[in-house]
Amino acid sequence: MILPFTVLRRLDCVLEPTKTELLEEKTVREGQGLDPVPFLLRKAGQNFCNSSPLDMKRLLGDQDNIGENLRSYISAFTPEVRDIFESFEFHLQVDRLEKAGLLYMVCERFAQIDLHPETVSNAEMGLVFEELIRKFAELSSETAGEHFTPREVIRLMVNLIFIEDDQALTQPGIVRSLYDPTAGTGGMLSVAEEHLVEMNPSARLVLSGQELNPESYAICKADMLIKGQDIKNIRFGNTLSDDQLGDQKYDYMLSNPPFGVEWKKIQKEVQREADTLGFAGHFGPGLPRVSDGSLLFLLHLISKMRPEKAGGSRFGIVLELAARRAGRLMLEEIDRCGAAGMDFAFETTLAGKAYLQRIHQWQADGYRVKLIFLKLSHEEAAICRVAERVAQGCHSIPPEVIRRRFVSGLRNFTTLYQPIVDAWQLIDNGGATPHLIMQGGRS
Repeated sequence: MILPFTVLRRLDCVLEPTKTELLEEKTVREGQGLDPVPFLLRKAGQNFCNSSPLDMKRLLGDQDNIGENLRSYISAFTPEVRDIFESFEFHLQVDRLEKAGLLYMVCERFAQIDLHPETVSNAEMGLVFEELIRKFAELSSETAGEHFTPREVIRLMVNLIFIEDDQALTQPGIVRSLYDPTAGTGGMLSVAEEHLVEMNPSARLVLSGQELNPESYAICKADMLIKGQDIKNIRFGNTLSDDQLGDQKYDYMLSNPPFGVEWKKIQKEVQREADTLGFAGHFGPGLPRVSDGSLLFLLHLISKMRPEKAGGSRFGIVLELAARRAGRLMLEEIDRCGAAGMDFAFETTLAGKAYLQRIHQWQADGYRVKLIFLKLSHEEAAICRVAERVAQGCHSIPPEVIRRRFVSGLRNFTTLYQPIVDAWQLIDNGGATPHLIMQGGRS
């Protein structure tokens, strides 16, 4: 509910300064027997408009007909905006609020919020949308990192793809294209545009993207619409099985595909394309294992690169390979500490068997190994804990991975690790204060 009403209020505030003139223009053009829409768009100074005499504040003047009037107001937007609210399934939310007797109160609260561009910039509005997405992801036990990428990470990626093109990008009137196949709420697209305009105010970045989550898609489309981008380049659907931007090639690309997500649900479509199109499609070099969706997105990006003779392309992608590399570095540091005879401690889920041989070696070298297992009551509690850490800037982990590690970690603690360590403790970590359940060790 909050997301679509926030978008509606933002659009309402953007159009408010020209509302009176727009209605006068509508009367004139209809009196001339002309389609008023092109004239209204020009009068609004935007790629969208609303031809209704209503706005969110005027809706409050008729409490008994608030539902009917709100639906009428939404239907008076140009088609691009109506598509945004259809993606939110806004009509269903309005129906529920109306039946509950809450619709007027909600409209009244949102009408009091000042979201005019002079008060809240486009960049700030983007952060508001991302924060709302993150909050709702936590409440629904989803992984917040699936829905947005921290701005500092995006800025780093943008700097890296632009850094060797500084000279070209500062030329007057330069036009370049940028694509994100996992567009989310449009954060990467927006930061890249802001960065280029800061470098060169006369430059233009043509933005394109596709997004699978309907609410994220709706926010992205609304954001691009307000910024004057051609929202025909913002598409809804599964990028890997239904690329709606066809054979388009791009100067720059950015992507943060979800980590650890299988592509089994679309395996038939992807396999068919790989078999029939080969290098004429997206997956000519071959297909990764079904569990590696990130690598499939990498192949997709490569297929969108311009030929070298046409200037080539540069892209940045956040890959799980980086997380795996971090895991290897941790093991190397653990081995270094063990070889040096240092006291050390580390954290692990115990989901794998990588430490079994190491424990035996450490004990042979004279170490006393103690294992403390912090137990949560159920898998959903672990998912919520990860969401809290993501909110603090840590990396995200898909819920299915958390569930798998939860089960295998407890099993391995009981059957594999508990019997071989010198001392162990099982601690309940689900409450405000951890408490000891049981303990033991080798006799």
